[in-house]
Amino acid sequence: MSDAKYFQTTKRGEIHELKEELHTNDKSKQKEAVKKVIAAMTVGKDVSMLFPDVCNCMQTPNVELKKLVYLYLINYAKAQPDLAILAVNTFVKDASDSNPLIRALAVRTMGCIRVEQITEYLTNPLLKTLKDEDPYVRKTAAMCVAKLYDINPDLVREQGFLDLLIGLISDPNPTVVANAVASLTEIAEASGMSDIFTFAPEALMKLLSALNECTEWGQVYILDAISTYRPSDAKEAESIIERVVPRLQHANAAVVLSAVKVVLGCLQLCTSAESVKTYIKKLSPPLVTLLASE
Repeated sequence: MSDAKYFQTTKRGEIHELKEELHTNDKSKQKEAVKKVIAAMTVGKDVSMLFPDVCNCMQTPNVELKKLVYLYLINYAKAQPDLAILAVNTFVKDASDSNPLIRALAVRTMGCIRVEQITEYLTNPLLKTLKDEDPYVRKTAAMCVAKLYDINPDLVREQGFLDLLIGLISDPNPTVVANAVASLTEIAEASGMSDIFTFAPEALMKLLSALNECTEWGQVYILDAISTYRPSDAKEAESIIERVVPRLQHANAAVVLSAVKVVLGCLQLCTSAESVKTYIKKLSPPLVTLLASE
């Protein structure tokens, strides 16, 4: 079924009709009404007067409907902070839902609603979801910490969120590792804390292992984090280079450049002239290829 019908011109009296449909017990009609509201919002129409009516649809096990309602809330919460607080209880409840998709959705939405009054309510659900059994929930919660830091940095420091993020670098799931590193990177850039990546050699091994299994975006963040690590000796430096060198053949230029940065940093500690010569030879072709690209 085409969604084009949702973008038809708003008729006179339609807001009243939408209000009625948003309060109906028929869940399919309710979902259709929310879709119409989102469509109107997408084309720039002001549907903020429906805020309490849309919030009425939050209490549903239907993930699609919940996503639509949360999308609306993110858009209008800043303009209606007092009404946004009315939705907090549902967010907190959803963060403990049996469905991991709903748990992740609740935390992500709370992080995206940039209203300072809501941040204090986000603390407990976020602490809980950072330790969730499901990796999808943990990776979502990891990114949410950076959003929370942007709104209230003191709260992030006081509640120990930075330590929890550093702990997630050792997570068994590579996507969780990548998101934890990305979140820490954003916080480091926002705060000017250059020493945020003081991780142990064990964590370094986790980062190197995660490289093979995470997205290109995740690889860039991980490689940039590794570039801040200071190897203890030439042997460790060469070991890092060997693990990173395959990334020089990557199709994504950002991954290649981040890998080059790691290799160049570690080369300074290599004592074998022959090894240095070998690694420099491996650096040349990808850099020449990059020069020839757009």
